[in-house]
Amino acid sequence: MHKILMIPVSAAILLATGACATTDRLTESGLDPGKFNAVVDGCPVALYTLVNRNGCEVCVTNYGGRVVSLMVPDRDGKLTDVVLGHDSLEDYLEIDDNFGALIGRYGNRINGGRFWIDSVEYRLPQNNFGHCLHGGPKGFHHSVWNVDEVNDSSLCLSLHSPDGEAGFPGNVDVKVVYTLTCDNALDISYEAVTDRPTILNLTNHSYFNLGGDASRDILGEIVWFDADGFTPIDSTFMTTGEISSVEGTPFDFRSPKPIGRDLDSGDGQLANGRGYDHNMVLCSTRDVSRPAASLTDMTTGIRMEVFTDEPGIQFYIGNFLDGTVKGKRGIAYPRRSAVCMESQHFPDSPNNPRWPSVVVSPGETYHSHCRYKFSISN
Repeated sequence: MHKILMIPVSAAILLATGACATTDRLTESGLDPGKFNAVVDGCPVALYTLVNRNGCEVCVTNYGGRVVSLMVPDRDGKLTDVVLGHDSLEDYLEIDDNFGALIGRYGNRINGGRFWIDSVEYRLPQNNFGHCLHGGPKGFHHSVWNVDEVNDSSLCLSLHSPDGEAGFPGNVDVKVVYTLTCDNALDISYEAVTDRPTILNLTNHSYFNLGGDASRDILGEIVWFDADGFTPIDSTFMTTGEISSVEGTPFDFRSPKPIGRDLDSGDGQLANGRGYDHNMVLCSTRDVSRPAASLTDMTTGIRMEVFTDEPGIQFYIGNFLDGTVKGKRGIAYPRRSAVCMESQHFPDSPNNPRWPSVVVSPGETYHSHCRYKFSISN
């Protein structure tokens, strides 16, 4: 249970580092910054607005490091909010969801909530079908992040995660930088250090709807992945330890196709995931110089390319949204009204030594980089 003190805008400006980003005017996306001003567990929370020279806007709260809104132009030049979220901090505190959040210590699932480093077993909270999901129920998405630096287009957040938090070993210090670039990309850079061997897999959990209408599903949006494999899952959404070819399966997005084209194919993996909720295994060694995936809405013309140096992307299409959660502007988010593309190491990598390692040791610096670049489809 969080201890919360709501405070007026003027007091928030005095409390929040970089408070020049917090104003009493509505944002371009229609958010009221005053509804995000509070002290949570003794730490100031506010809404920070980033803009670029093209008029794009990103609003981020340091509660969970969440992307609350993301305004990009459609083919007619109209700025369109392309992420799901809430209108107030109170909603984020009361509704247990991951909209727009920074995820850690370990994004995705760890089998049975246990792993080993140097023959030492570590046990974690089991908060999802007997597994540990997204660092447990009190992961980084429910933490108040420090605001270290903010300017018109960049926000630097940091967090200290103490040794033993949620069962994870080591004191870990994390830094995440959000940058809204001049070419309409939301750039997310992650760094972390530890004083004991531990595991890290950080990501962002934004829910994208490029049509700008979160009351409708995204099954017509066009997806492409530079991925020739995926990791199958069982009925508890846990990876089986295999990597399967996408060839001849509904998971073959090497040629762009609508999300909904193969959903009713009767494929067993789609039944296990209740739709797409799978890690896509990206081709070759990655960097951020070439796209790993893309998402396109043919109505608005908005195209999003995903660049990452991670080996995988979790592809999730909001199968568990069911219309009971109301988001911005009072919209009840229906099933499959958004797409998540979470850059990551593979789920349960600590228990699969054949997969890229997620172990970070003292003296090393964890790095991860992801860019969501927006443009207009031809």
